[in-house]
Amino acid sequence: MNILFAILLGITVVLLISLVILMVQSKPQEKNDQPFVLLQQQVESLRKQVNDSMQSNSQAMGQQLNSVIEIVNKQLNNVNKTLGDRLENTSRVVGEVQKGLGSLSQSTERILEVGKDISSLQEILKAPKLRGSLGELFLNELLSQILPPENFAQQYKFKSGEIVDAIVKIGNKIVSVDSKFPLENFVKMLEAKTDDEKRSLRKKFITDVKKHIDSIASKYILPDEGTFDFALMYIPAENVYYETIIKNDLLDERAISSYALEKRIVPVSPNSLYAYLQVIVLGLKGLQVEKNAQSILENLQRLKGDFERFKTEFEILGKHLNSAKSKYEDSDKRLIKFEERLASSSDNVAVPAGTPVQKNLLDI
Repeated sequence: MNILFAILLGITVVLLISLVILMVQSKPQEKNDQPFVLLQQQVESLRKQVNDSMQSNSQAMGQQLNSVIEIVNKQLNNVNKTLGDRLENTSRVVGEVQKGLGSLSQSTERILEVGKDISSLQEILKAPKLRGSLGELFLNELLSQILPPENFAQQYKFKSGEIVDAIVKIGNKIVSVDSKFPLENFVKMLEAKTDDEKRSLRKKFITDVKKHIDSIASKYILPDEGTFDFALMYIPAENVYYETIIKNDLLDERAISSYALEKRIVPVSPNSLYAYLQVIVLGLKGLQVEKNAQSILENLQRLKGDFERFKTEFEILGKHLNSAKSKYEDSDKRLIKFEERLASSSDNVAVPAGTPVQKNLLDI
């Protein structure tokens, strides 16, 4: 505002001076006109002052403009830096999103490939014997990845002659694990075209599963041979587990899970078996700690016995030392008395003249 006012004032003064000059020039000049000369001098002085003022104002304006330009440049630099940082962050985020989209695309392709493989696998699994072998293979792979070799075994044979696919050893007992899950009617149910056919095959499938549960309960729960009073029924695929256990429960039919638990059979999928095995691993670690603690207690008991024997011997030694000390003190007292009596006797006995004095044996 001050600069604008100075500019306007300067312009006004210049206009006034120009007007005065024009008026002076328009009048006829007289040779000895003193007022005119004085006026001309004043005008020149005023013009000089105006020029000086305009130069000062111009310099001030230049300095202020330079300051404003410097401030604006700093602000622009800050804005550019901030904008650059944000653009860099945006570029990084976009790169991560693109990377994630690439991974998602790869995952989608893999899922499609897995879907194709599953379709092919369904054809392969039509042979019941091959299905059982694959179930045993998957079960053994899972057990070997989680449990130490000494805590599980395959194809365990009971005294009755029955052979279970696998056992898990927990302490002195074992858990039977069966992997021969009946899938024949389940595969047919998936391939069925009509709802009636699917319902019929589903009922057959449920009947097969219940028969299999009864078979496991009668063959592999043998407490007399060291088994726990329950067994695991391994279902080799998550979708089969869902259709068999979870979906069946949701349909509110005679739930297979309830029937299995009544028979002390626990249905497990690969994921849930993994969770069970993790719990078993923790239990095995607890048993190991218990064994170590028992060993420590046994060592402490032996140490306690050794200490008791040492204490007894030390007390006997103390008694012997006390007895020896007592006898030593008695002997010392008797020796002192004997010495006193001996000294008293020697003082009372007169030695005849000319009798040689016998030297003390201690002085020889």
